[in-house]
Amino acid sequence: MKEYLELIWTFIKIGCMTFGGGYAMIPVLEREVMGKKNWVTMDEVMDYYTIAQITPGIIAVNTATFIGCKRKGPAGGIAATVSFLAPGMLIMIIVSVFIKRFAEYRAVQHVFAGIRIAVGALILDTLLKLLKGVFADVRAVVIFILAFCLQAVLSASPVLVVTGAGVAGFFLYRTGKVGPDSGGDAAGGEGGR
Repeated sequence: MKEYLELIWTFIKIGCMTFGGGYAMIPVLEREVMGKKNWVTMDEVMDYYTIAQITPGIIAVNTATFIGCKRKGPAGGIAATVSFLAPGMLIMIIVSVFIKRFAEYRAVQHVFAGIRIAVGALILDTLLKLLKGVFADVRAVVIFILAFCLQAVLSASPVLVVTGAGVAGFFLYRTGKVGPDSGGDAAGGEGGR
C-alpha cells in the first residue's frame, strides 16, 4: 500500500507542476521519477514518449500510465493516470469559473505572457535532451532530416511521418544494434523489438 501511496503522491506533484503539455513534463519527470525515485531511465521515458505519440490520447497522460504500469502493473497505471489528471482538472474547474472575470485585467494577461515564455523554455530544454539521445549514428540523422523536411517543407501528415520513420527504423536497424552504447534504447529500442 505504501508504494501505491508514493506513486499517487508523486504523480499528484507532477500533475501540479506540469504546464505546457507533454514535452514540458520531461524536466519534471527527470527530477521526480528519474532523479529522486529512480523508477525509470531517460531511455525508457523516450520509449514511452514514442509510444504515446502514436497511441490515442494525451502524451503526458499516456506516459504517466506507462510509468505507473511499470511500477505496479495495471492498478499502478490507473493510479498514476488519475493522480496526474486530478490537479489539472481541479485547476481547470477553478480557472473556468474565474477566467471570464479576470482575463481582461492587464495583470492577468502579463502573468499568462510570462507563463508562456517559461513553458517555451521548458520545451526547448526538453528538445535539446531529446536530440542528444536521437542522433546515435548516420542513419538516425538521415531519418531525422527526412522527417523534418516532410513535415516542415511539405506539410506531410504527422501520422505518415511517424509511421514512415518507424518502418525506416525497422529496416535500417534490424540487423545491427541501436545507439552509441549498443544498448538499443537510445533510438527507440532494439532492432528485434
